[in-house]
Amino acid sequence: MPAPRSLAAALVLAAAPLLAQEPRTRPERTDHRETSRYDEVVAFMQAVAGPRIHLTTFGYTLEGRRLPLAVVGNVRDASPAAVRASGKTVVYLQGNIHAGEVEGKEALQLLLRRLSRGEHARWADSLVLLVAPIYNADGNERVSLTNRPHQLGPIGGMGQRPNAQGLDLNRDHTKLDTPEARSLLEMIRAYDPHVLVDLHTTNGTFHAYHLTYAPPLHPNTDALLTGPLTGAWLPAVAREMKRKHGRNLHDYGNVPNPESTWAAAAGAERGWYTFDHRPRFSNNYAGLRNRFGILSEAYAYLTFQDRIAVTAQFVDEVLNWAHANAARIRRATAEADRRVLAGERLAVTARLHRSPRPVEILMGAVDTLRHPYTGEPMMRRRDVVRPERMADYSTFEAAVTEVVPTAWLVPAELEGVAERLAAHGVRFERLAAPASMQVEEFRIDSTRTAAQPFQGHRERKVWGRYVRAERTLPAGTLRVPSAQPLGRLAFTLLEPRSDDGFLNWNLLDAALEKTPGVYPIVRVMGGVR
Repeated sequence: MPAPRSLAAALVLAAAPLLAQEPRTRPERTDHRETSRYDEVVAFMQAVAGPRIHLTTFGYTLEGRRLPLAVVGNVRDASPAAVRASGKTVVYLQGNIHAGEVEGKEALQLLLRRLSRGEHARWADSLVLLVAPIYNADGNERVSLTNRPHQLGPIGGMGQRPNAQGLDLNRDHTKLDTPEARSLLEMIRAYDPHVLVDLHTTNGTFHAYHLTYAPPLHPNTDALLTGPLTGAWLPAVAREMKRKHGRNLHDYGNVPNPESTWAAAAGAERGWYTFDHRPRFSNNYAGLRNRFGILSEAYAYLTFQDRIAVTAQFVDEVLNWAHANAARIRRATAEADRRVLAGERLAVTARLHRSPRPVEILMGAVDTLRHPYTGEPMMRRRDVVRPERMADYSTFEAAVTEVVPTAWLVPAELEGVAERLAAHGVRFERLAAPASMQVEEFRIDSTRTAAQPFQGHRERKVWGRYVRAERTLPAGTLRVPSAQPLGRLAFTLLEPRSDDGFLNWNLLDAALEKTPGVYPIVRVMGGVR
């Protein structure tokens, strides 16, 4: 982790014009016609730094841009050691993972400015904040007037969804193909935040919500996390947003167009459908790390200024609850980390769960405007609310399950697997000497790769069964125990039928060609004999 003063040294010249007065964001300076560029964000952060706002960086983009991070709280500096020594609840706030969805980037700058004024000083009693306004920094600089079509501004253009590799950073939390994702995990391993909040902007359905949100959606997420999120935290935020600001909030979802290819193929009934359960997505990944994950989606058809405002309001209410319940948050994550999973049955694939009762969804409407410089249509939310009861598909349930073993045994030659396990922070040890043991190996009946590439891969599925076998494992074999804080994540990464594991992402293709019909990673349900 770079020294806390590295960002300050790199930006002192760039920040000089802003240091003389309180900084304003680019949207504020341009009547919300434009969004902030990378240099402006880091200069803004330098301008608001002070005794409780410490600056550092947490890695690099593909094009070599440093990823800026503000550490806010009663800590001596921005180092992981100082944050851990505080004993406080740590909340990571992230903007701009999709660089056309810029509201989080702007809202987090405004948050830092308010904190620099001394607002919300009480948060520091129980919280330390890690603020990363511009995660997809390379994508942010690829500004175009035609990015994010139909979104209502900024009319001066915005960045692109993928990074400079053309990859979606919010599909890279498990496979780790990008330097940004690896930088993020280095930061997570170092600071170990209890809460991860990822700020987005949605589009699609013409609903009447100003913002929608989601907790971790993977069914393997510990109920110690999903219980407080769905039963207390997010409902409290929604109530406060309505009471204080007149905002309508709800669980993330869309109503599929009956004419869409997906709806026709799935035979989908009219209902409220969430997105995906897999940990390639940030909030789901946080859940499998035994951490609270919160996804925020401002409504794309609000004005740009209003999207920034509602995102900032949402962040404030999330932090108000976290401040009041900081000890509860820490206790839940610590208890989840102590769980012993061996012998439990967890999901390797999942499907949408239909709620037994319909829910009331607030549908809305939009007006169509024309972009003043491209002539292309933009949508603007109308102040229309039409309640409609419909089926609720906002959660997932297990589709295929498997028993959690005591440990997985990974051949030493699978270097890509070992390297990625280490990057995630999954603990393993290497056998010091050959060991004979009874194992379970997965015999593959059939396998299939996707017809179309996705994020540079042709995702693979396998079908088969576990059988018992006697093996002598050579020295150097990796033993990955399930009895560790990241046991749920290890299960997802290493089980052969997992829908977001290493096999799915083609990391084991060469090994499967070498020994067809046998998954190269075996597992043990007991100890070595």
